[in-house]
Amino acid sequence: MRHFRRLLSRVVAVGAAAIVVVSLVATRLDAQDFEKNILTGGFTGTYIQFGRDMSTMAQKCGVTLNVRESAGSLENFLGVRKRPFTQFGIVQSDVLEYLNTYAADDPAVARAIVGVRIAFPLYNEEVHILATRDVTSLADLAGKRVAIGVEESGTFLTASLVLDLAEVTPAERLTIDAESSLAALLADDIDAFFYVAGAPTKIFQSDQIDPERFHLVPVADPTLRAVYQSTTIPAGTYSFLTNDLEAIAVKAVLMTYEYNPRRNPYHRASCEAVSEIAHAVVTYFDTLRESGHPKWKQVDLNDIPPGWDVGSCVNAGLDPEYPLSCEGKAPVAAPSSQESNANRAYRERICEAVGC
Repeated sequence: MRHFRRLLSRVVAVGAAAIVVVSLVATRLDAQDFEKNILTGGFTGTYIQFGRDMSTMAQKCGVTLNVRESAGSLENFLGVRKRPFTQFGIVQSDVLEYLNTYAADDPAVARAIVGVRIAFPLYNEEVHILATRDVTSLADLAGKRVAIGVEESGTFLTASLVLDLAEVTPAERLTIDAESSLAALLADDIDAFFYVAGAPTKIFQSDQIDPERFHLVPVADPTLRAVYQSTTIPAGTYSFLTNDLEAIAVKAVLMTYEYNPRRNPYHRASCEAVSEIAHAVVTYFDTLRESGHPKWKQVDLNDIPPGWDVGSCVNAGLDPEYPLSCEGKAPVAAPSSQESNANRAYRERICEAVGC
């Protein structure tokens, strides 16, 4: 696909740059404080709220996790690969899936994803399509002006795939962010826009959305419902949504990197950062489900995306005896199966901590 190929070229380009950046940082590590950062998304999205929830739990363990805004999934993937002091990024699983698919035939892409690991599987993100009332189905987007997200976002990738798989050709595909898309829709400059985020997401809670003019478009296309997970956005999720809505969803995952503590001081400190945050999330998992974003209630820590392994630094942090002092410390869980040793160890420890 043309849109995705263009993005893949960026992924391939980060490989050598990442090595250079990390090498430079490693030589200067002792001269500055070591930061722990998570790349999330826009300020109205669910990613950033999840990042803030994790940051709050980390504070209970005396750890500072900085939450950084971003364009979304692809920027987050690239950031973990090439930005110093960036140990985590929240990424849509279809981004990872398609990277994995292309890696099988493209050695450059295969090299670019070496070292990518899963920290935790998270929640399902619904594909929202807010449109004018004359757009009653995905097919009606043909010949329309449609915003599909900025190019380094997961929304851009998913929207591009959805339109191509459904064989729908808009008159125009605008690459703008969600806030700009909503403003353009309200001003009648576009007919619809895609936004992939866990419901409820703040942008659709705006009182500017007039239900007489706009609605969320149902997705009932059988091809898409075979590729993506079928789901329903319940009535009342948003004030203008009066009936249950057929939709599709993609899973969000917390991504990290396979740092080698024996390689250099930067890798050692990065691995420790990953272990600390993993330990904090597992320790306060019940608290996150009770008082964090509503989507935490849907998180299944055992639902590892196929084809990807959990990081060894994550597994180190899941050890109940991990030496990190947390307020009211209390640990997380899963069945054994034919999978990698890393994933099997992860499931066993998750089961011990939170149960399976």
